[in-house]
Amino acid sequence: MPFIGNKPTAIPLSANDLEDNIISTAKIQDNAVTAAKYIEPIPFRNIIINGDMSIAQRGTSTASITADGYYTIDRMKTVCTTMGTWTQSQSTDVPTGQGFANSLKMDCTTADASPASGDVIRIQHRIEGLNLQYLKKGTSNAESTTVSFWVKSNKTGTYIIELYDVGNARQISKSYTIDSASTWEKKTITFAGDTTGAIDNDNSAGLQFGFYLGAGSNYTSGTLNTSWNSVTTANRAVGQVNLADSTANEFFITGIQLEAGTTASDFEFLPVDVNLQRCLRYYEKKKATTNYGNYANGQCNSTTVGQFTAFCFLKRANPTISFDTAGNFIAYSSVGGGLTITSISAFDSQPFSFGIVGNVASGLVAGNSTTLASNNNTNSFIEISSELW
Repeated sequence: MPFIGNKPTAIPLSANDLEDNIISTAKIQDNAVTAAKYIEPIPFRNIIINGDMSIAQRGTSTASITADGYYTIDRMKTVCTTMGTWTQSQSTDVPTGQGFANSLKMDCTTADASPASGDVIRIQHRIEGLNLQYLKKGTSNAESTTVSFWVKSNKTGTYIIELYDVGNARQISKSYTIDSASTWEKKTITFAGDTTGAIDNDNSAGLQFGFYLGAGSNYTSGTLNTSWNSVTTANRAVGQVNLADSTANEFFITGIQLEAGTTASDFEFLPVDVNLQRCLRYYEKKKATTNYGNYANGQCNSTTVGQFTAFCFLKRANPTISFDTAGNFIAYSSVGGGLTITSISAFDSQPFSFGIVGNVASGLVAGNSTTLASNNNTNSFIEISSELW
């Protein structure tokens, strides 16, 4: 077919133009993309949920901690056995220029300078077996895992982290050092894969990942177990400093990332909605945002309100439901007005919904539609917990 229109004019190239525009063999070699230079960004590579400490549904600060519990940061459990008293908070003290907005802070408020043998304090993250199968634990192809995190404390010295296989009672510990007081430091540690003990493929706790802050002799009197073995408690936290020995002590941590392989990648920041949904699988707090905020709608008889309400996100298992003081709730109906709830409880708890029974002294009319609401306050709440304990 003949060319239609004006033919393009060739543009003459100088020797310098040719040199600039032709990729030589040497340039190909210098600029070649190789596996060593490029790491494919794998989505959801971080096994830890909420490792940037950005979600704190329970609140941003809890004081007088002396026992186990989930207190502030979602998915971060405090294990505390008579080792001092602590305030835990969601802090804005973070490493500069790393993209983090929050950290978890532990502040010692009552010291335990001479811990009893069974005393311990650690921060722990529990992981479902359903999320761990690709590690191939218990097979000859078991994957190594690498953890990276940012940490800061006024107390320098040796600290211990561990992986604990719940179902098979196996454990491995590693040490790291806080070198400079009150300075953010990044740590990277690799755990070998474990060829013994497969993790159950279910929604129970498969692995526990923990940061020790202090431990008594029951945990420190042996030899640190740096390879996978059956659990010997005395070998779990050997060398750990005692962060509980002074009320001047504090500890900050953020950017926890645990991933398959022997190399740490940059922290995987997730959109806030995605991060929140992952946390909601384990815990949800319904809280009034207005004085008469609506919790649920249903029907009543003369003294009882019965209602079902759905969760924001499917729970890991049938959750435990707890309520604020009954008097902080009120029942509204077309007949009966606003009546203060005298007692409140849950029934038929399922991963997707639960029922509420609220009782009043009198005044409701059977069969009427009824609303359960906050009783002129923004303090009322309903807690839904499906945490891994």
